[in-house]
Amino acid sequence: MNDRYCVFGHPVGHSKSPAIHAAFAAQTGEALEYVAIEAPLDDFAGAWRAFTAEGGRGANVTVPFKEQAHRLCDTLSHRARRAGAVNTLVLDADGQTRGDTTDGLGLVGDLHRHHVELTGARVLVLGAGGAVRGVLEPLLEAAPASLFIANRTAAKAEALAADFADLGEVAGGGFDAVRGPFDLVINGTSASLAGDLPPLPDDLFAEGGVAYDMMYGSEPTVFLHWAGERGARIIDGLGMLVGQAAESFRLWRGKYPDVAPVLDMLRRLL
Repeated sequence: MNDRYCVFGHPVGHSKSPAIHAAFAAQTGEALEYVAIEAPLDDFAGAWRAFTAEGGRGANVTVPFKEQAHRLCDTLSHRARRAGAVNTLVLDADGQTRGDTTDGLGLVGDLHRHHVELTGARVLVLGAGGAVRGVLEPLLEAAPASLFIANRTAAKAEALAADFADLGEVAGGGFDAVRGPFDLVINGTSASLAGDLPPLPDDLFAEGGVAYDMMYGSEPTVFLHWAGERGARIIDGLGMLVGQAAESFRLWRGKYPDVAPVLDMLRRLL
């Protein structure tokens, strides 16, 4: 019987993870089964136990279960401990559950594929929620010159920055504290999907600056549209999605698949 993997979410029917991992498996010659499972909101741990009892070897975890996944793990990667959330579960040979978060690796990998230089860059990150917390360690490990976290609630951004201050030059505050220009601006909020945009200055981007939205769609988000009008090179988060999945696949199977053809496949389907 093939090894079994899944993505847990609620809802989860929209997930592209089964298609992504089917493509990875075909590409690498790995025999596995990957499905989507809608876990009950009040018993994620029970859903994971039931899945492993039926032969499950690992899982991706999406909203709203990343914090619950973090709590059920026997061991955590340093990234997952920092993030306070887990998006990848691995059932080890001894029956222990190991947790990791690959979102930040997916983001940094996608930036590299787009030839965005992080080392020495001035970086602005919009938002201070779980999506941002999950990517800060890999971003700071790339040694930007500075990283500023901007959020509607300044205190939340300041607290998040303090949690990661040992990793580099990072600060936080409200949107009124944003002082450009920046080489890279990353939108880690979902506001633009609702047609909303944080109050940002028109001179936000340095010459050759890049705007990256963790969200993606068939058309540029409101944030990317706004940034493009101000001369920024724009990148959406589809590559981050495929990249974080590739990192999960490597944790499970010991092989890193080629992201490019899978990304092309998904882009054509949007």
